[in-house]
Amino acid sequence: MEVSMLDAAWHAATIMADPTRLMFLATGVLVGLALGVIPGLGGIVGMALLLPFTFDLDPYSAFALLLGMGSVTTTSDTIPAVLFGVPGTAGSAATILDGHPLARQGQAGRAFGAAYSASMVGGVFGALLLAVSIPILRPVMLTVGSPELLSFAFFGLCMVSVLSGSSPLRGLAAAGFGLMIDMIGQDPQTGTLRWTLDSLYLWGGVPLVPVTLGIFALPELADMMIERRTIAMEGKLDTRTGQWEGVRDTMKHLWLVIRVAFLGSTLGAVPGLGASVIDWIAYGHAARTEKGADKTFGTGDIRGVLASEGANNAKEGGALVPTIAFGVPGSASMAILLGAFLIHGLVPGPDMLTKNLDVTYTIVWSVALANILGAGLCFMFSDQLAKIAVVRQSIIMPLILTVIMVGAFQARRHWGDLYTLMFFGMIGWSMKRLRWPRPPVILGVVLGGIVERYFNISVNRYGAEMEELEDLYYWLVYDHWIVILVLLISIWGVYPPFMREIKRTGGFKAMMTGFNRLNFDLNTIFYSLFIGLIAAMLIDSLDWREGAKRVPIFVAWFTLIIASISFINHTFRGEVVKSTADGSGDGNGIAERAAHLDIEVDASIEGRVVVRRAFRFLSWLVAFLVSTSIIGMLPTTFIFVIAYMRIEGPEPWRLVAIYSVGLTSFSWFLFDFLLLLPWPRSQLGIWFPELTYLIPSM
Repeated sequence: MEVSMLDAAWHAATIMADPTRLMFLATGVLVGLALGVIPGLGGIVGMALLLPFTFDLDPYSAFALLLGMGSVTTTSDTIPAVLFGVPGTAGSAATILDGHPLARQGQAGRAFGAAYSASMVGGVFGALLLAVSIPILRPVMLTVGSPELLSFAFFGLCMVSVLSGSSPLRGLAAAGFGLMIDMIGQDPQTGTLRWTLDSLYLWGGVPLVPVTLGIFALPELADMMIERRTIAMEGKLDTRTGQWEGVRDTMKHLWLVIRVAFLGSTLGAVPGLGASVIDWIAYGHAARTEKGADKTFGTGDIRGVLASEGANNAKEGGALVPTIAFGVPGSASMAILLGAFLIHGLVPGPDMLTKNLDVTYTIVWSVALANILGAGLCFMFSDQLAKIAVVRQSIIMPLILTVIMVGAFQARRHWGDLYTLMFFGMIGWSMKRLRWPRPPVILGVVLGGIVERYFNISVNRYGAEMEELEDLYYWLVYDHWIVILVLLISIWGVYPPFMREIKRTGGFKAMMTGFNRLNFDLNTIFYSLFIGLIAAMLIDSLDWREGAKRVPIFVAWFTLIIASISFINHTFRGEVVKSTADGSGDGNGIAERAAHLDIEVDASIEGRVVVRRAFRFLSWLVAFLVSTSIIGMLPTTFIFVIAYMRIEGPEPWRLVAIYSVGLTSFSWFLFDFLLLLPWPRSQLGIWFPELTYLIPSM
């Protein structure tokens, strides 16, 4: 068997060496790199765009094109994450926590070098694991059922304790809120409408892309305007030298990169998890295991970048394992790839490991070569890209905001996407300013549907087998031992962070009795609003049907209790917490000693100035949306660029004219002509439909 596999691998290498197939691979890589830079697009959009072009290709060329694209979107998504604090795809959200602070310190080049080299190592590692693991993992994957998948999701949620930095209680409350957000919509079991507010848009739930962009992207743009700064605040920029320093960082921490690559590729093989959670789990693993990480992660620690980037590229190789071996897509983009299998007469399963083994190994080679080529191209151009970090905010803001608006609209292609973006943007900015951890919210949104789905399946399928304690024992020990193993690992990850927090307060007794005077600040108001919202959602869920309310009620009670405890600690431990003017004391009632895993804000700006400039930024966003609703997004982009650059700069008229025409033309060519993306419908387009032929965005 080993000889035949080696022969197949060599034969596949000769097939891929054909210049035509390498050209298709390179084309896919270029498309993937371009899509990864644009927030809200990424692998799923790319697969859907390229799939029709594979109809007349042979299977080897088709998979080279598709996998060349899909393998590198999580390489180039580093660029907006590092430079702007905007996740290019959901898989780069964790990169922001340390990558963007590095850019603000003038070390964007170093962050790029580390990210690209770690992505290449992770991607190649994932391809190698795919090459050797399919025959080995086949019997293992067949033993994984809904209880095991539920335990994997629980393991992901346990990363909340690590990703919460110095505020584990706030982190748990934020994760609970994220879980509840993901449960909005029509319950798939009973059809019950949950927290939809009589809105048809919310029947389908809240899409991930606007939530992610709102929680992480808009707050960074708001603070960029509030602080009146370029991205690299110190005014220095290290590019070429910085890139090689980043490569040396990868070599120095190679064991970390290999660990997270193994973690990413392994979790990628679990259907349903996906890139949105894998980078957070890898980041949490690094924060849990690396020396001194609890003090430095979130402040510009290069290991945080390596952990996220090494894992999110490796997951593609892992996601291909169930896709090829069982016909079960490991991710949403793999579901589209299954269509390519069927188009070319290939049936995932045993045939891919026997008579079509050469096709399987061309897939392996495509993933490995795409990661190497993608990293190389990013290295070539990141010198120029890093210089964006010193561009004035009055110039760069219109570009980023336009791309974010277009990217958010692609989630559901409904005006509700833009409203969702705005709503979660305000929540994200408030959380950042008040030092609430934002990563747990995204983790909760990603895992909410998975937790509920597999919990209900497990209860319905195995509930009758676990009525007695003895039955539960045999069920776990003999039939589902993986559940016990994963739960033990999860508890091991959660226990130390909470014990450290308890010790810092002087033990359990001090936590229960060490209350002092009332501490009232902005955080107190935020707590009150948060608890009121959760309580209202809990009351609303009490009348739902049993199958629809089982998990939401449990999560709501848990979130309400945790938030209330954190609120009491914050409000009545005022002498312990030294709260700043913006209310940024620690929510657990202790002095902060662990790292705050988020991008720090400039605390030197007076509170009134912050509020005034934040309201000004919000006014720009509202004006953009109002104008888009009336005349369309392309005309709005043109007007917005002129107004923003002249009022917020002010920039010279010549530069304003060139930039406004250039950005509008670029947006039309890329989004309308090349990608054929839809635009929000405007009133002017409804009143005068013939105008849409002249201005497509109407």
